[in-house]
Amino acid sequence: MAKQPVNELVTNLAEPHAAALGLEVVDVQLLREGGRRILRVLIDREGGIALDDCEALSTALGEELDRADPIPYSYCLEVSSPGIERPLKKEQDFRRFAGHTISCRLFSPLQGRKNFSGLLLGLEGQEILLKAGEGDVVRLPLDAVALARLVYDEGNRKGGKKR
Repeated sequence: MAKQPVNELVTNLAEPHAAALGLEVVDVQLLREGGRRILRVLIDREGGIALDDCEALSTALGEELDRADPIPYSYCLEVSSPGIERPLKKEQDFRRFAGHTISCRLFSPLQGRKNFSGLLLGLEGQEILLKAGEGDVVRLPLDAVALARLVYDEGNRKGGKKR
């Protein structure tokens, strides 16, 4: 049996605790920054999150991680907001944020490009529909996307919304 990736395992541990608090787990990242290992859990909810939300999930998840012990070395658990340029990871993200400006980077070129940005029209099947440039609609295969995120729009402090 293949070993489950740490970020997937931590996501599975975090999601029930997050749901009980009315939160969504946006992403889990295991990183090395400044010589330290960091387990970063990004959370969100409609209307945004507060420091108390981060603290509550950090406490619950910290206890769960101590029991499960999925990481064989020391690390720092960090629970935070994904910020105004939050990553879009799940199919539901591409539906929820339709009407917002996003940027996408693909694993390999499509139409001679790896980077696309524009107005997210939504998700059709397994393709992201993106209105780029002068009304051109680009279809990006969901499994070809290496990174997608909202783009901050000065007209909207929440980021990414076109008016």
